Amino acid sequence: MAKLNEQVAIISGSGQGIGRAIALKLASEGAAIVVNDIDETAANDTIAEIKKAGGRAVACVGDVTAVDFGERFVQTAISEFGRLDIIVNNAGYTWDSVIQKMSDEQFMAMIEVHTMTPFRILRAASEYFREQGKKEAAEGREVFRKVVNISSVSGTRGNAGQVNYSAAKKAVIGITETLAKEWGRYKVNVNCVAYGMISTRLTQGVEGEKPDVKIGDRSIKVGIPVKNLEASMAVIPMGRAGTPEEAAGAVFMFCTDDSNYVTGQTIVCGGGRE
Repeated sequence: MAKLNEQVAIISGSGQGIGRAIALKLASEGAAIVVNDIDETAANDTIAEIKKAGGRAVACVGDVTAVDFGERFVQTAISEFGRLDIIVNNAGYTWDSVIQKMSDEQFMAMIEVHTMTPFRILRAASEYFREQGKKEAAEGREVFRKVVNISSVSGTRGNAGQVNYSAAKKAVIGITETLAKEWGRYKVNVNCVAYGMISTRLTQGVEGEKPDVKIGDRSIKVGIPVKNLEASMAVIPMGRAGTPEEAAGAVFMFCTDDSNYVTGQTIVCGGGRE
């Protein structure tokens, strides 16, 4: 029996990678999905896959760092599906360098996409969540809504070459813990998944020059040198990277009624890596 029937989820960065896997998982459990990606083709591909399986989905294409994106994202769910039950703040990328070579722009880019973007989306949803929570409490009902923020083991433990990404992902944990306290009265569970090594285009093994990926107006080199990747695998107790589908499973747990009395928590989805 589907666990998310009649619910509506917005998932940033859900045109590809982990975000796409999350969208497909939640849709398979009955949720209607607002799919976001900066790449319209990628967003539409995810929507087509959801609809092919009998689900419901619409697009909210655009750059998540745009100042007005949060409002547009939240309103898309409410206008298209009449409600909002689940928010997954997933969109992001890495732009690595050791600190002595890192520019202000490079540092702030990670803060903008990994910290400011979730903040703006959650701020945009706050009035709706508060109004619904108060209304349901007055009626003597408990209706739980879910926020799942995405962090990283770089945010929980730090990682060389990622002072910008680590700082931004640590801040996500602070947002999670604070909103769990602010929104508990409205029956909104706010939790966080910190990923370890997950197999995506950002973590592919590369020999020689790293390939470029276009993200907005920037070209970012992605991938991990094969030797470094092998060293990373060696410290994972399960001996391998996780799949996007496994990553989606960790988010799904926080979206179900099984998490109704769990809030303000960060779990590591990393195959045993701390």
